[in-house]
Amino acid sequence: MTDTWPYLEIHQSRTHEPSPYEYKLAATLEEVYTTEGHELADVVQGLNARKVHAPDGEQWTEQSFVAEMHRLGA
Repeated sequence: MTDTWPYLEIHQSRTHEPSPYEYKLAATLEEVYTTEGHELADVVQGLNARKVHAPDGEQWTEQSFVAEMHRLGA
């Protein structure tokens, strides 16, 4: 590699440390992806089965999950 290669800094797109909610959601999503699948319906069902609720305290829907992923990724 040359000196002109861009340096990738760990967490370079992060603006803050993840909250406890974000850590719990990430860990649960990893578990769901590993055991139940990657389809949106599987993810929503897996989160609800594990009682990891949406930010409003309600069960996840496909729409609320997609909206939350957009919010967290912004």
